[in-house]
Amino acid sequence: MAKEREKIEVEYNEDNIRSLDWKEHMRIRPGMYIGKTGDGSSVDDGIYILLKEVVDNTIDEYVMGYGNKVEITVTREKVTVRDYGRGIPLGKVIDCVSQINTGGKYDSKAFKKSVGLNGVGTKAVNALSAYFKVYAVREGEMKCAEFERGELVKDHKVVKTDEKNGTYVEFIPDTTIFKNYHFINDYVEQMVMNYTYLNTGLAFHFNGQRFISQKGLHDLLSRKKAVENLRYPIIHLVSDDIEIALSHSNQYGEEYYSFVNGQYTVQGGTHLQAFREGIVKVVREFYKKDYDTVDIREAIVAAISIRIQEPVFESQTKTKLGTEKLLGEEKTMKAFIYEFLKQHLDNYLHKNAETADALLKRILQSERERKEIAGIKKLANERAKKANIHNKKLRDCKQHLGDLKYEHRLRTTLFITEGDSASGSITKSRNTDLQAVFSLRGKPLNCHGLTKKIVYENEEFNLLQHALNIEDSVDELRYNNIVIATDADVDGMHIRLLILTFFMQFFPDVVRNGHVKILETPLFRVRNKQRTVYCYSETEKQQAIASFNNKCEITRFKGLGEISPEEFGGFIGEDIRLSPVIINDDNDLKSILDYYMGKNTQERQDFIIDNLRIEKDDAELEVEMELA
Repeated sequence: MAKEREKIEVEYNEDNIRSLDWKEHMRIRPGMYIGKTGDGSSVDDGIYILLKEVVDNTIDEYVMGYGNKVEITVTREKVTVRDYGRGIPLGKVIDCVSQINTGGKYDSKAFKKSVGLNGVGTKAVNALSAYFKVYAVREGEMKCAEFERGELVKDHKVVKTDEKNGTYVEFIPDTTIFKNYHFINDYVEQMVMNYTYLNTGLAFHFNGQRFISQKGLHDLLSRKKAVENLRYPIIHLVSDDIEIALSHSNQYGEEYYSFVNGQYTVQGGTHLQAFREGIVKVVREFYKKDYDTVDIREAIVAAISIRIQEPVFESQTKTKLGTEKLLGEEKTMKAFIYEFLKQHLDNYLHKNAETADALLKRILQSERERKEIAGIKKLANERAKKANIHNKKLRDCKQHLGDLKYEHRLRTTLFITEGDSASGSITKSRNTDLQAVFSLRGKPLNCHGLTKKIVYENEEFNLLQHALNIEDSVDELRYNNIVIATDADVDGMHIRLLILTFFMQFFPDVVRNGHVKILETPLFRVRNKQRTVYCYSETEKQQAIASFNNKCEITRFKGLGEISPEEFGGFIGEDIRLSPVIINDDNDLKSILDYYMGKNTQERQDFIIDNLRIEKDDAELEVEMELA
């Protein structure tokens, strides 16, 4: 017999029904509009989405033929963006940034294939900013308005001006929503670079630097990859509403950059999937042989950009395209991209025999390497099952178990740590719903220069790749954040480098896509009987001491194991400090690994000597710990 449900006595009448205005809803549910908030340590954190929404409007103007320069300034807390397009119509300046469902993108004649958020983007920026200012200039007249958290605080009258036509936006993200936020210039610079590749001839001035591209996606791959590491010259093909660039390198994995209407689709989508499948099909048809998909795409580095009407995205932040059928055409996304590749890529390979030969050699090399490790891989998989990693090496998170959906992966974290004391502290203090722990046994092997065969032969590496679910593809990566948590001493730094080498050597796209981060833990604890302050640097320590009027106790943490689980919980919770591992476009991955993890060179020895930091000895630290 079914058990009668217990009634919860809660008053429910007209007084309980509440209607939110646009800015209240955005502030209460920011994730619906900008994804996760974050502190700026991840490239998809909300502060970068705010910037993107403003810049997207400037791109729409350029695409329509107005303005050829955008100026962007980003300081620690403030952002300004100035374009030289037509400028918002002066009578609609306030409405365009504060009235939901108001914007020029609704007129398909004016913005046929725009990237804007159909009247939502700048409203979200306005609502989520502590301060927001906008002004537009049209034919010698200027209209300005200022807001605080979406509320209009100053409505300026229209005035005469000598400024050129265009729009200016200034905003300061609200710290009550974006706690402890900071902009990372590398992330902003990469965003700017992507805009230049997709809008050839449009100049961006970012924090005093000028960025412009003339060859589009060809420039993207040239900058992303050191040209000497590519197996053949970049294939660059352009037609109406589609542009691609591709080559193969000597690294492991697949590397793609996909765009829709100028929007960087970080998670790909239907266009990228069609591109990947189309390449395989055309290559098989060209060589008249059914090569394995893995062998064709291994080590590929490619980019695709398309422009379509009314694209359908899977989220408000437009990071994954969901469009299956093209609007106004009896054609699917898959057919559209395949037909382009069949005509242009096939023709290119027929006309460029050296490139076709180099591509074939890369495919055959991948085939040989795959077959060489097939037997080892099978044995390694059996060992992983016997090791029962979910009970020994890996302490998984509850919500994640058995669930590979992206929306859950986005919230999950795997801490990689070494030693019983460190892993014990994290395990006891973690959020078991979302945070998992993988424990290393001692220092991992330096895998620099080794082949992927070692990943299956080495127990630690084999179990780690199984825990992450990246054995065959990083598409199903089980954790959005991979956090390296080691002691802040020489041994800890060495372990950190060895783990990074593993990812950069065999799974570079995991690093490149912003998943790998370093856990920052406090170096000092400064306290008295009333309060405690944790400090992450010598500067923070001195500031804390001053705030106590020099009457405090100072503790220097030497390792993660010295921090109690109760304390550790505060460092890996909402206020967690993470430093992203960023591979800059100007960096050649092979050269980086050769320098740091290869055989000792005089250059590296000189670097270490020049940058050696002299730490205080234990005696000085013990004196510091005494009560002042």
